[in-house]
Amino acid sequence: MIRLANRYAHVRDLLHERRRELLNQVWTRIRDTRTDRSKQGGDDLEHSDADSQGDMELALIQVRAETLTRIDAALGRLDAGQYGFCAECTNRIAERRLLALPFAVRCQACEERREKEHGHARICVSFVADAS
Repeated sequence: MIRLANRYAHVRDLLHERRRELLNQVWTRIRDTRTDRSKQGGDDLEHSDADSQGDMELALIQVRAETLTRIDAALGRLDAGQYGFCAECTNRIAERRLLALPFAVRCQACEERREKEHGHARICVSFVADAS
């Protein structure tokens, strides 16, 4: 039980650190986007390029915000003592999966079944590496 508590303490630290990083990235991107828009000038082509860039920035912010929501949910499950158990079958989620995706809510088998049922392609979200 102590090993499990230590592992979850480590996961909690990782989740909090990742949350801080993501919040910082979101606020930096929002600030930079506002600054860039206030400097806009030029012709229609430059505005079109700026709009495309703004759309990409908004998409990146949205992905990070969704990840923040998942992290907050995982922290809530940790606090409630429900972390590491599959939301579908209630079996323990493999440690390897939780290390790769600490905010996972389903075991690999249930996630794969869900993806098949909903026709979703697997989307890999990297917890450690993040596109900038």
